[in-house]
Amino acid sequence: MYPLGMDYSRESGLVLIPTRFVWPYGGRIVYISGSFTGWTQWPMTPVEGCPTVFQTICSLPPGYHQYKFVVDGEWRHDEHRPFISSNIGTVNTILLTRESDYVTPMLSPQMPPSGPVSSMDVDNEAFQRVVRLSDGTSPQPFPTISEADLEISRHRIAVFMSTHMAYELLPESGKVIALDVELPVKQAFHILHEQGISVAPLWDFSKGKFVGVLSALDFILIMKELGSHGSNLTEEELETHTIAAWKEAKSYLNSQINGQGGVVSRQLVQAGPDDSLKEVALKILQNGVATVPIIHSPSADASNPHLLHLASLSGILKCICRFFKHSPSSLPVLQFPIGAIPLGTWVPKIGDPNRRPLAMLRPSASLSAALNLLIQAQVSSIPIVDDNDSLLDVYSRSDITSLAKDRIYTHINLEETTIHQALQYRDDPFSVYGSNNQRCFMCLRSDPLHKVLERLSQPGVRRLIVVEAGSKHVEGIISLGDVFRFLMSG
Repeated sequence: MYPLGMDYSRESGLVLIPTRFVWPYGGRIVYISGSFTGWTQWPMTPVEGCPTVFQTICSLPPGYHQYKFVVDGEWRHDEHRPFISSNIGTVNTILLTRESDYVTPMLSPQMPPSGPVSSMDVDNEAFQRVVRLSDGTSPQPFPTISEADLEISRHRIAVFMSTHMAYELLPESGKVIALDVELPVKQAFHILHEQGISVAPLWDFSKGKFVGVLSALDFILIMKELGSHGSNLTEEELETHTIAAWKEAKSYLNSQINGQGGVVSRQLVQAGPDDSLKEVALKILQNGVATVPIIHSPSADASNPHLLHLASLSGILKCICRFFKHSPSSLPVLQFPIGAIPLGTWVPKIGDPNRRPLAMLRPSASLSAALNLLIQAQVSSIPIVDDNDSLLDVYSRSDITSLAKDRIYTHINLEETTIHQALQYRDDPFSVYGSNNQRCFMCLRSDPLHKVLERLSQPGVRRLIVVEAGSKHVEGIISLGDVFRFLMSG
């Protein structure tokens, strides 16, 4: 194998094609070995943000090549790439076309240094385009899931969710934070940030019951509403608003938007411990909420209610994964790659006008633009990408609470503050949210559904950004809501 970046055409007339090899199936230490290395082992490196994906870029001459992977000391081949049987076992094959297809971009003095590199380290659009084109043969089409496999999987999940109850979601220990409706909005803002939560049930002492939920979306709307009265938000404005006053004002604003005459208060969406998981999931999906309080009242008149838990789709998914963990074959759909399943929101292809566009923003966009998009597109997060649509970060509804730190909201202007600056406020290493690397979760189009479900069932993971290995080019996004709408449809 020739070092990447050397121009051999001047010496021998040979032009090399940078070719990216990817092992997306996990492992601790992965090597590639092939006819182009003399069957010696060449190390592969994990892709940033995708620790189960390994890659390397090799400069190869045009022609036919064979290769295998060594994963934790075991010889492996990629079953999703072309392969043949040979005298050394099963090997993958690759045929690179004539150098005339790729000569122009490769003969450049601004090539990266020799050795295996990640394409994320190459700031050269032409180079990245050729790397994507020269992965070998064109990507193999994903297998098509049959209606029978899909029907069986959905039926078995439906049976499980209908026969298991909400009380199974309760942890062995934990706490649930509720807020008094007479609490000032400013204080509630700080509590959510300090506790590292984005939603809290609301308790009304005068009525003796839970009456609603305060979420990060409320703070987005509050900041936009207060910001419209002047150039900067002031702490005094937030001090004068109680949660109850805000909820009343929000109902009035909604009635004006919807063209309704009177103010109609929205009822609290809640569930009981004996409700089925299916009922809880449907309440979350149909009402467009992130959580549903599990409330138990020991008396017949529903007095003295006890708040037991905040149920979420993540918790329900964790129950599903735990139940089917030792019998994955009973759900055939789990083995299919997500690219073969009608799941999630994807970047529209050329000539595909019917697909909903994927909302993305540049880091230079204003915080106001991000908040408007979160509301108008009715999404919970926005991928932040560079000029090549490669993923840099994610800005979510819950990130708005980070502005409570050091009263940042009192001296920012939503129009002048960029998303880049807002992300810096969020990524304080001493924040309860931790670092950025813990908030931006990714997967590949080729990942099987069971791997995606396992990741989404982890605490704090609400969505996965589908990226291209190496370049991190955003291809789509899969949320918990997408998963349950897919599994429960039909």
